[in-house]
Amino acid sequence: MIPNQWYPLVEAQEVRNDKPLGVRRMGQDLVLWRDIDGNLVCQGARCPHKGANLGDGRMKGNTIECPYHGFRYGADGACRAIPAMGAGARIPGSLRVPTHPVREQFGLVWMWWGDERPAADLPPVAAPPEVTENRKLYATKRWTRPVHYTRYIESLLEFYHVTYVHRDHWFNYIDYLLLYGTPSKFGLDGRERYLAATRITNHRVETEAEGQTIRYSFDHCQEDDPTNTTHYVITFTFPCMVHVQTEQFETTSWLVPIDDQNTEHILRWYEYEQVKPVLRIEPLRRLLPWASLYMEKWVQDPQDVRIMEHQEPKISAGGVNKFIPVDEMNAKYLSMRAKLLADASAPPRPAPEPAPGGEPAPQPAPAQDGTGRDGTPARPPATGGGRRPTKAREDATARP
Repeated sequence: MIPNQWYPLVEAQEVRNDKPLGVRRMGQDLVLWRDIDGNLVCQGARCPHKGANLGDGRMKGNTIECPYHGFRYGADGACRAIPAMGAGARIPGSLRVPTHPVREQFGLVWMWWGDERPAADLPPVAAPPEVTENRKLYATKRWTRPVHYTRYIESLLEFYHVTYVHRDHWFNYIDYLLLYGTPSKFGLDGRERYLAATRITNHRVETEAEGQTIRYSFDHCQEDDPTNTTHYVITFTFPCMVHVQTEQFETTSWLVPIDDQNTEHILRWYEYEQVKPVLRIEPLRRLLPWASLYMEKWVQDPQDVRIMEHQEPKISAGGVNKFIPVDEMNAKYLSMRAKLLADASAPPRPAPEPAPGGEPAPQPAPAQDGTGRDGTPARPPATGGGRRPTKAREDATARP
Protein backbone atom coordinates (compact mmCIF):
# COMPACT_ATOMS: atom_id res chain seq x y z
CA MET A 1 0.00 0.00 0.00
CA ILE A 2 1.45 3.34 -1.04
CA PRO A 3 1.48 5.93 1.78
CA ASN A 4 0.76 9.63 1.35
CA GLN A 5 -2.13 9.13 -1.04
CA TRP A 6 -5.87 9.75 -1.06
CA TYR A 7 -7.84 6.49 -1.17
CA PRO A 8 -11.57 6.26 -1.98
CA LEU A 9 -13.60 4.41 0.63
CA VAL A 10 -17.29 4.35 -0.35
CA GLU A 11 -19.86 6.32 -2.30
CA ALA A 12 -20.61 9.63 -0.58
CA GLN A 13 -24.34 8.85 -0.45
CA GLU A 14 -23.67 5.82 1.76
CA VAL A 15 -22.54 7.97 4.70
CA ARG A 16 -25.48 9.32 6.73
CA ASN A 17 -26.01 11.38 9.88
CA ASP A 18 -28.40 8.90 11.49
CA LYS A 19 -26.25 5.76 11.41
CA PRO A 20 -22.47 5.16 11.35
CA LEU A 21 -20.92 3.12 8.55
CA GLY A 22 -18.13 0.69 9.43
CA VAL A 23 -15.60 -0.31 6.75
CA ARG A 24 -12.17 -1.91 6.63
CA ARG A 25 -9.52 -0.29 4.44
CA MET A 26 -5.72 -0.20 4.42
CA GLY A 27 -5.66 -2.93 7.06
CA GLN A 28 -7.62 -0.74 9.50
CA ASP A 29 -11.19 -0.78 10.81
CA LEU A 30 -12.74 2.63 10.17
CA VAL A 31 -16.06 4.29 10.92
CA LEU A 32 -17.67 6.96 8.74
CA TRP A 33 -20.45 9.31 9.84
CA ARG A 34 -21.84 12.80 9.40
CA ASP A 35 -22.72 15.35 12.05
CA ILE A 36 -26.13 17.01 12.12
CA ASP A 37 -24.91 19.63 9.63
CA GLY A 38 -23.79 16.95 7.16
CA ASN A 39 -20.05 17.34 7.77
CA LEU A 40 -18.13 14.16 7.01
CA VAL A 41 -16.06 12.35 9.68
CA CYS A 42 -13.69 9.38 9.32
CA GLN A 43 -12.22 7.78 12.45
CA GLY A 44 -10.58 4.64 13.70
CA ALA A 45 -13.39 2.27 14.64
CA ARG A 46 -11.84 0.76 17.80
CA CYS A 47 -13.20 2.18 21.04
CA PRO A 48 -10.13 2.65 23.27
CA HIS A 49 -12.10 1.55 26.35
CA LYS A 50 -12.52 -2.17 25.58
CA GLY A 51 -12.08 -2.41 21.83
CA ALA A 52 -15.67 -2.49 20.60
CA ASN A 53 -16.25 -1.45 16.99
CA LEU A 54 -17.85 1.99 16.71
CA GLY A 55 -19.27 1.02 13.32
CA ASP A 56 -21.82 -1.01 15.30
CA GLY A 57 -22.78 2.02 17.41
CA ARG A 58 -25.34 4.81 17.18
CA MET A 59 -25.40 8.50 16.39
CA LYS A 60 -26.09 10.89 19.27
CA GLY A 61 -26.26 14.42 17.88
CA ASN A 62 -22.73 15.39 16.86
CA THR A 63 -21.14 12.35 18.50
CA ILE A 64 -20.88 8.64 17.82
CA GLU A 65 -21.84 6.29 20.67
CA CYS A 66 -20.01 3.05 21.40
CA PRO A 67 -22.40 0.05 21.30
CA TYR A 68 -20.76 -1.58 24.36
CA HIS A 69 -20.83 1.00 27.18
CA GLY A 70 -22.18 4.17 25.57
CA PHE A 71 -18.92 6.17 25.47
CA ARG A 72 -19.42 9.05 23.04
CA TYR A 73 -16.79 10.56 20.75
CA GLY A 74 -16.86 13.85 18.85
CA ALA A 75 -15.64 14.69 15.37
CA ASP A 76 -12.20 15.58 16.77
CA GLY A 77 -11.87 12.10 18.29
CA ALA A 78 -12.13 13.21 21.94
CA CYS A 79 -14.42 11.35 24.32
CA ARG A 80 -17.40 13.54 25.27
CA ALA A 81 -19.32 11.32 27.69
CA ILE A 82 -18.88 8.25 29.92
CA PRO A 83 -22.35 7.34 31.19
CA ALA A 84 -21.02 5.04 33.93
CA MET A 85 -19.19 8.01 35.54
CA GLY A 86 -22.05 10.50 35.34
CA ALA A 87 -22.54 13.84 33.61
CA GLY A 88 -19.90 15.72 35.60
CA ALA A 89 -17.11 13.14 35.25
CA ARG A 90 -13.59 14.23 34.43
CA ILE A 91 -12.71 12.50 31.14
CA PRO A 92 -9.03 11.63 30.54
CA GLY A 93 -7.58 13.46 27.55
CA SER A 94 -6.02 10.22 26.34
CA LEU A 95 -9.44 8.66 25.86
CA ARG A 96 -9.88 9.41 22.17
CA VAL A 97 -10.06 7.77 18.74
CA PRO A 98 -7.85 8.71 15.75
CA THR A 99 -9.48 11.01 13.20
CA HIS A 100 -8.39 10.88 9.57
CA PRO A 101 -8.45 13.66 6.96
CA VAL A 102 -11.35 13.04 4.63
CA ARG A 103 -12.79 14.66 1.50
CA GLU A 104 -15.87 14.24 -0.61
CA GLN A 105 -15.20 14.45 -4.36
CA PHE A 106 -16.39 12.84 -7.59
CA GLY A 107 -19.27 11.22 -5.70
CA LEU A 108 -16.89 9.31 -3.39
CA VAL A 109 -15.47 9.66 0.12
CA TRP A 110 -11.65 9.87 0.19
CA MET A 111 -9.33 9.28 3.15
CA TRP A 112 -5.74 10.52 3.42
CA TRP A 113 -3.49 7.60 4.31
CA GLY A 114 -0.04 8.83 5.21
CA ASP A 115 1.93 11.40 7.14
CA GLU A 116 0.14 13.76 9.50
CA ARG A 117 0.03 17.18 7.86
CA PRO A 118 -1.91 20.41 8.31
CA ALA A 119 -5.05 20.39 6.18
CA ALA A 120 -3.65 23.21 4.05
CA ASP A 121 -0.61 21.08 3.17
CA LEU A 122 -2.56 18.08 1.90
CA PRO A 123 -2.44 17.62 -1.88
CA PRO A 124 -5.61 17.57 -4.00
CA VAL A 125 -7.33 14.28 -4.72
CA ALA A 126 -5.72 12.92 -7.88
CA ALA A 127 -8.03 12.20 -10.81
CA PRO A 128 -7.55 12.63 -14.56
CA PRO A 129 -9.84 14.61 -16.88
CA GLU A 130 -11.46 11.34 -17.96
CA VAL A 131 -13.17 11.46 -14.54
CA THR A 132 -13.20 15.14 -13.53
CA GLU A 133 -14.55 16.37 -16.88
CA ASN A 134 -16.82 13.44 -17.69
CA ARG A 135 -20.42 14.64 -18.03
CA LYS A 136 -22.02 11.31 -18.88
CA LEU A 137 -24.66 9.72 -16.70
CA TYR A 138 -23.34 6.79 -14.69
CA ALA A 139 -24.12 4.17 -12.08
CA THR A 140 -21.73 3.02 -9.33
CA LYS A 141 -21.50 -0.20 -7.33
CA ARG A 142 -18.87 -1.77 -5.07
CA TRP A 143 -17.95 -5.27 -3.93
CA THR A 144 -15.14 -7.15 -2.16
CA ARG A 145 -12.87 -9.78 -3.71
CA PRO A 146 -10.28 -12.03 -1.99
CA VAL A 147 -7.26 -10.91 -4.04
CA HIS A 148 -4.42 -8.43 -3.51
CA TYR A 149 -5.04 -5.07 -5.13
CA THR A 150 -1.86 -5.19 -7.26
CA ARG A 151 -3.11 -8.29 -9.06
CA TYR A 152 -6.56 -6.74 -9.44
CA ILE A 153 -5.08 -3.60 -10.98
CA GLU A 154 -2.94 -5.65 -13.36
CA SER A 155 -6.03 -7.45 -14.64
CA LEU A 156 -7.49 -4.15 -15.85
CA LEU A 157 -4.30 -2.71 -17.35
CA GLU A 158 -4.47 -5.14 -20.29
CA PHE A 159 -7.34 -6.74 -22.15
CA TYR A 160 -5.77 -9.46 -24.24
CA HIS A 161 -6.85 -11.95 -21.56
CA VAL A 162 -10.53 -11.43 -22.36
CA THR A 163 -10.54 -13.84 -25.33
CA TYR A 164 -9.52 -16.68 -23.03
CA VAL A 165 -11.24 -15.83 -19.75
CA HIS A 166 -14.64 -14.51 -20.91
CA ARG A 167 -15.94 -17.03 -23.39
CA ASP A 168 -18.26 -19.69 -21.98
CA HIS A 169 -20.96 -18.15 -19.74
CA TRP A 170 -24.38 -17.48 -21.22
CA PHE A 171 -23.95 -13.75 -20.66
CA ASN A 172 -20.90 -13.73 -22.89
CA TYR A 173 -23.16 -14.69 -25.80
CA ILE A 174 -25.11 -11.46 -25.25
CA ASP A 175 -21.78 -9.65 -25.43
CA TYR A 176 -20.94 -11.42 -28.68
CA LEU A 177 -24.30 -10.55 -30.22
CA LEU A 178 -24.51 -6.88 -29.22
CA LEU A 179 -20.87 -5.76 -29.12
CA TYR A 180 -18.90 -7.89 -31.57
CA GLY A 181 -21.36 -9.18 -34.16
CA THR A 182 -21.80 -7.43 -37.49
CA PRO A 183 -25.19 -6.07 -38.67
CA SER A 184 -24.86 -7.91 -41.98
CA LYS A 185 -25.06 -11.22 -40.10
CA PHE A 186 -27.48 -10.01 -37.42
CA GLY A 187 -24.77 -10.29 -34.77
CA LEU A 188 -24.61 -14.09 -35.06
CA ASP A 189 -20.93 -13.94 -36.04
CA GLY A 190 -20.08 -12.21 -32.74
CA ARG A 191 -18.55 -15.20 -30.95
CA GLU A 192 -16.38 -16.12 -33.90
CA ARG A 193 -15.10 -12.55 -34.23
CA TYR A 194 -14.57 -12.26 -30.46
CA LEU A 195 -12.45 -15.41 -30.25
CA ALA A 196 -10.47 -14.49 -33.35
CA ALA A 197 -9.33 -11.12 -31.97
CA THR A 198 -6.14 -12.09 -30.12
CA ARG A 199 -3.46 -9.70 -31.31
CA ILE A 200 -2.41 -6.37 -29.73
CA THR A 201 -1.09 -3.71 -32.12
CA ASN A 202 -0.36 0.04 -32.14
CA HIS A 203 0.34 0.00 -28.41
CA ARG A 204 1.76 3.10 -26.78
CA VAL A 205 2.36 4.22 -23.18
CA GLU A 206 2.47 7.84 -22.00
CA THR A 207 3.17 9.15 -18.49
CA GLU A 208 2.39 12.55 -17.06
CA ALA A 209 5.27 14.66 -15.84
CA GLU A 210 3.96 14.58 -12.25
CA GLY A 211 4.28 10.80 -12.20
CA GLN A 212 0.73 9.98 -11.04
CA THR A 213 -1.01 9.06 -14.29
CA ILE A 214 -0.23 6.59 -17.09
CA ARG A 215 -2.14 6.24 -20.36
CA TYR A 216 -2.04 3.20 -22.60
CA SER A 217 -3.64 3.00 -26.03
CA PHE A 218 -3.76 -0.10 -28.23
CA ASP A 219 -5.81 -2.02 -30.78
CA HIS A 220 -7.14 -5.49 -29.95
CA CYS A 221 -7.62 -7.07 -33.34
CA GLN A 222 -7.91 -10.13 -35.54
CA GLU A 223 -4.60 -10.66 -37.28
CA ASP A 224 -6.02 -11.63 -40.69
CA ASP A 225 -8.98 -9.22 -40.59
CA PRO A 226 -8.11 -5.60 -39.65
CA THR A 227 -11.81 -4.67 -39.70
CA ASN A 228 -12.30 -6.77 -36.56
CA THR A 229 -10.57 -4.33 -34.19
CA THR A 230 -11.42 -2.69 -30.87
CA HIS A 231 -9.46 0.40 -29.85
CA TYR A 232 -8.75 0.81 -26.12
CA VAL A 233 -7.49 3.73 -24.05
CA ILE A 234 -6.64 2.79 -20.46
CA THR A 235 -5.82 5.53 -17.96
CA PHE A 236 -4.30 4.68 -14.59
CA THR A 237 -3.93 7.23 -11.78
CA PHE A 238 -2.17 6.33 -8.54
CA PRO A 239 -2.84 4.90 -6.14
CA CYS A 240 -5.61 2.69 -7.55
CA MET A 241 -7.81 4.15 -10.34
CA VAL A 242 -8.25 2.47 -13.75
CA HIS A 243 -10.35 4.16 -16.45
CA VAL A 244 -11.21 2.10 -19.55
CA GLN A 245 -12.63 3.63 -22.71
CA THR A 246 -13.56 1.90 -25.95
CA GLU A 247 -16.02 2.61 -28.74
CA GLN A 248 -18.44 0.25 -26.98
CA PHE A 249 -18.26 1.11 -23.26
CA GLU A 250 -16.58 3.32 -20.65
CA THR A 251 -15.85 2.50 -16.99
CA THR A 252 -13.84 3.74 -14.00
CA SER A 253 -12.59 1.31 -11.36
CA TRP A 254 -11.00 2.07 -8.00
CA LEU A 255 -9.24 -1.00 -6.58
CA VAL A 256 -8.90 -0.10 -2.91
CA PRO A 257 -6.83 -2.22 -0.48
CA ILE A 258 -8.82 -3.68 2.40
CA ASP A 259 -5.76 -5.59 3.58
CA ASP A 260 -3.14 -7.85 1.98
CA GLN A 261 -5.74 -10.51 1.16
CA ASN A 262 -8.78 -8.49 0.05
CA THR A 263 -9.67 -5.61 -2.27
CA GLU A 264 -12.73 -3.37 -2.54
CA HIS A 265 -13.72 -2.79 -6.17
CA ILE A 266 -15.65 0.46 -6.69
CA LEU A 267 -16.88 0.37 -10.29
CA ARG A 268 -18.52 3.23 -12.17
CA TRP A 269 -20.21 2.40 -15.48
CA TYR A 270 -21.08 5.27 -17.83
CA GLU A 271 -24.08 5.47 -20.12
CA TYR A 272 -23.88 4.02 -23.61
CA GLU A 273 -23.54 6.78 -26.19
CA GLN A 274 -25.14 4.53 -28.81
CA VAL A 275 -28.53 4.58 -27.06
CA LYS A 276 -28.52 8.22 -25.98
CA PRO A 277 -30.39 9.44 -29.11
CA VAL A 278 -33.05 6.77 -28.54
CA LEU A 279 -33.54 7.02 -24.75
CA ARG A 280 -34.15 10.68 -23.94
CA ILE A 281 -35.31 10.10 -20.35
CA GLU A 282 -32.37 10.07 -17.90
CA PRO A 283 -33.67 7.35 -15.53
CA LEU A 284 -34.11 5.02 -18.48
CA ARG A 285 -30.59 5.79 -19.69
CA ARG A 286 -29.24 4.78 -16.27
CA LEU A 287 -30.86 1.35 -16.47
CA LEU A 288 -28.29 -0.01 -18.91
CA PRO A 289 -25.25 1.01 -16.79
CA TRP A 290 -26.96 -0.52 -13.75
CA ALA A 291 -27.61 -3.75 -15.65
CA SER A 292 -23.97 -3.77 -16.79
CA LEU A 293 -22.77 -3.34 -13.19
CA TYR A 294 -24.81 -6.30 -11.98
CA MET A 295 -23.58 -8.51 -14.79
CA GLU A 296 -20.01 -7.40 -14.12
CA LYS A 297 -20.35 -8.21 -10.42
CA TRP A 298 -21.98 -11.61 -10.84
CA VAL A 299 -20.60 -12.86 -14.19
CA GLN A 300 -17.63 -11.10 -15.75
CA ASP A 301 -15.63 -10.10 -12.68
CA PRO A 302 -15.85 -13.54 -10.98
CA GLN A 303 -14.35 -15.06 -14.13
CA ASP A 304 -11.28 -12.86 -13.67
CA VAL A 305 -11.17 -13.39 -9.90
CA ARG A 306 -11.09 -17.19 -10.27
CA ILE A 307 -7.82 -16.77 -12.17
CA MET A 308 -6.38 -14.14 -9.82
CA GLU A 309 -7.09 -16.24 -6.72
CA HIS A 310 -4.63 -18.86 -8.00
CA GLN A 311 -1.89 -16.50 -9.18
CA GLU A 312 1.50 -16.85 -7.49
CA PRO A 313 2.87 -14.89 -5.81
CA LYS A 314 -0.26 -13.26 -4.45
CA ILE A 315 1.29 -9.78 -4.56
CA SER A 316 2.74 -8.52 -7.83
CA ALA A 317 6.20 -6.95 -7.88
CA GLY A 318 9.18 -6.42 -10.11
CA GLY A 319 10.95 -9.62 -11.06
CA VAL A 320 8.04 -11.98 -10.34
CA ASN A 321 6.52 -11.64 -13.85
CA LYS A 322 8.10 -12.43 -17.23
CA PHE A 323 6.58 -9.61 -19.25
CA ILE A 324 6.24 -9.47 -23.04
CA PRO A 325 6.31 -6.19 -25.02
CA VAL A 326 2.53 -5.65 -24.83
CA ASP A 327 2.76 -5.73 -21.02
CA GLU A 328 4.45 -2.32 -21.03
CA MET A 329 1.56 -0.76 -19.08
CA ASN A 330 1.94 -3.38 -16.31
CA ALA A 331 5.71 -2.85 -16.21
CA LYS A 332 5.32 0.91 -16.01
CA TYR A 333 2.77 0.62 -13.21
CA LEU A 334 5.07 -1.55 -11.10
CA SER A 335 8.14 0.64 -11.64
CA MET A 336 6.24 3.83 -10.76
CA ARG A 337 4.71 2.11 -7.73
CA ALA A 338 8.20 1.21 -6.55
CA LYS A 339 9.32 4.82 -6.87
CA LEU A 340 6.32 6.14 -4.93
CA LEU A 341 6.97 3.62 -2.15
CA ALA A 342 10.63 4.64 -2.03
CA ASP A 343 9.78 8.35 -2.01
CA ALA A 344 7.29 7.88 0.83
CA SER A 345 9.78 5.95 2.95
CA ALA A 346 12.78 8.24 2.39
CA PRO A 347 13.77 10.27 5.50
CA PRO A 348 13.34 14.04 5.26
CA ARG A 349 16.44 15.80 3.96
CA PRO A 350 18.23 17.91 6.57
CA ALA A 351 18.50 21.65 6.10
CA PRO A 352 21.72 22.46 4.18
CA GLU A 353 24.66 23.81 6.15
CA PRO A 354 25.72 27.28 5.05
CA ALA A 355 28.78 27.20 2.84
CA PRO A 356 31.55 29.77 3.12
CA GLY A 357 30.19 33.09 1.96
CA GLY A 358 26.68 32.38 3.27
CA GLU A 359 25.49 30.26 0.32
CA PRO A 360 23.76 26.93 1.10
CA ALA A 361 25.97 23.91 0.50
CA PRO A 362 24.97 21.80 -2.51
CA GLN A 363 22.99 18.67 -1.66
CA PRO A 364 23.32 15.26 -3.30
CA ALA A 365 20.50 14.30 -5.61
CA PRO A 366 18.09 11.66 -4.24
CA ALA A 367 18.47 8.14 -5.51
CA GLN A 368 16.32 7.23 -8.51
CA ASP A 369 16.63 3.45 -8.41
CA GLY A 370 14.27 2.56 -5.56
CA THR A 371 17.02 2.61 -2.91
CA GLY A 372 17.45 4.85 0.08
CA ARG A 373 19.94 7.69 0.09
CA ASP A 374 22.47 5.47 1.82
CA GLY A 375 22.17 2.88 -0.94
CA THR A 376 20.10 0.41 1.10
CA PRO A 377 16.72 -0.79 -0.17
CA ALA A 378 13.97 1.68 0.65
CA ARG A 379 11.01 0.45 2.69
CA PRO A 380 7.51 1.94 2.96
CA PRO A 381 6.43 3.25 6.36
CA ALA A 382 4.50 0.86 8.54
CA THR A 383 1.43 3.09 8.60
CA GLY A 384 -0.11 5.29 7.40
CA GLY A 385 0.67 19.29 -16.69
CA GLY A 386 1.67 18.35 -19.66
CA ARG A 387 2.25 14.76 -20.67
CA ARG A 388 5.63 13.37 -21.59
CA PRO A 389 5.40 10.36 -23.91
CA THR A 390 7.66 7.51 -22.92
CA LYS A 391 8.02 3.88 -23.97
CA ALA A 392 8.04 1.48 -21.06
CA ARG A 393 10.64 -1.15 -21.96
CA GLU A 394 11.85 -1.99 -18.50
CA ASP A 395 10.51 -4.63 -16.14
CA ALA A 396 9.29 -3.20 -12.86
CA THR A 397 11.19 -3.23 -9.58
CA ALA A 398 8.26 -2.69 -7.23
CA ARG A 399 8.03 -4.01 -3.70
CA PRO A 400 4.81 -5.52 -2.36
